[in-house]
Amino acid sequence: MDTIPLAKNRAASLLIYLLIMITSFIWTLIWGANGHVKPPNLPISEYRIDQASNGVTLHTIRTPPQNIGLKAITANITDLSENGINGGFFWQGYLLSIAVINDLPVKGQPGDYGSGWFNIDRKRGTLVWDEKAQTFTVQVVENANELKVMDRNNYWAQGGVSMGLANPDGWAAQAVSEEMPVIDEKRMRSGIVYDRSNHVYMVVAPTPCTGEQFRTAILEQVGGGQLVDGLFLDGDGSSQLKVADYLLPGDHREVYQMITLLK
Repeated sequence: MDTIPLAKNRAASLLIYLLIMITSFIWTLIWGANGHVKPPNLPISEYRIDQASNGVTLHTIRTPPQNIGLKAITANITDLSENGINGGFFWQGYLLSIAVINDLPVKGQPGDYGSGWFNIDRKRGTLVWDEKAQTFTVQVVENANELKVMDRNNYWAQGGVSMGLANPDGWAAQAVSEEMPVIDEKRMRSGIVYDRSNHVYMVVAPTPCTGEQFRTAILEQVGGGQLVDGLFLDGDGSSQLKVADYLLPGDHREVYQMITLLK
């Protein structure tokens, strides 16, 4: 006598379970389409795609500073196995921006020209993660000897151009003083910023935009209002990103330094 009602209950339970799973799957697709994606094999990183109110699309990787690596390469980033974005400026294979881990440049030896030891020609903004102090800073320096950290065997430093997120009136003048290229022209852009909780964000805009438009889009869309500061990185055709199956090749050129995700 109880067999039929029990079967009906099981069938109903199975139907409800399937509906829940289908609904969950649909909402996952919607959530991802609106910019929140946790790519496979990157459990401690988050990848987002957002469009700012000024029309600039941002591709953003959020990760802890301990998951950041710096590497010299000669390739388009989308052709590599590593996940990450392009790094600092370069010329004919020489690195023009600081790229140092534990007092060692990524290409060559300390003091070598084009090794990543120097922000060549002038002092420029350099994002420094001091592992012992557990702090980020943006330091305007010309070479890695000038960097201030608690333990020179436990830090990383990436050079670029100061973004001045806490300097709304003077950021542009500072960027120009650091020889920010084509600041007022619409180009693809890249940057790296951090927040009050020591999350680091690597940001690439495939949308051609000015430096001001890129900076404004980052302040609006990245970090939930908790950003502290950051840098402009190399841009235009060098603005490249690879995260799982998400690829931004810039103009398909080779670049010579990248910021990688270790996991």
